[in-house]
Amino acid sequence: MDDGLADMLHRVVFLLGEAARQRDDDLGGLTYSQMRLLGTLEDIQPTTQHRLAQALSVSDPAISRALRPLETAGLVEVRTDPDHARRRLVNLTETGRKAFHDNGKPLYDKLRSYLLEAGFPYEQYLRDTAHLAEILEQST
Repeated sequence: MDDGLADMLHRVVFLLGEAARQRDDDLGGLTYSQMRLLGTLEDIQPTTQHRLAQALSVSDPAISRALRPLETAGLVEVRTDPDHARRRLVNLTETGRKAFHDNGKPLYDKLRSYLLEAGFPYEQYLRDTAHLAEILEQST
């Protein structure tokens, strides 16, 4: 990947993360890290704890610690893999999916509003991003 593009993408992700961290009150009691974990889990479930840790670039013990309160709250389900006793599978519950979408909506709405006010072609960006995702999925 072009280093300039990689740098720009990194900067955008960093700024979005910072915006989310500054608006923790908008996340309905969920931390930014928990929102990130639930969102990642929605994309790759069912998955193992190890694969989830890899996807989030954190250690396996960090994922284990992060999942405990989410499991207690009924947002995720962690169970032993019936095919491999030492492997733990993680699924997002319907309550977890709803919490992720409901709690992320205020941040999404604020970001969308800000970008539109600034003249950013937000709807075109969404279409282009969806198209890019389709192309990348077909190439793998």
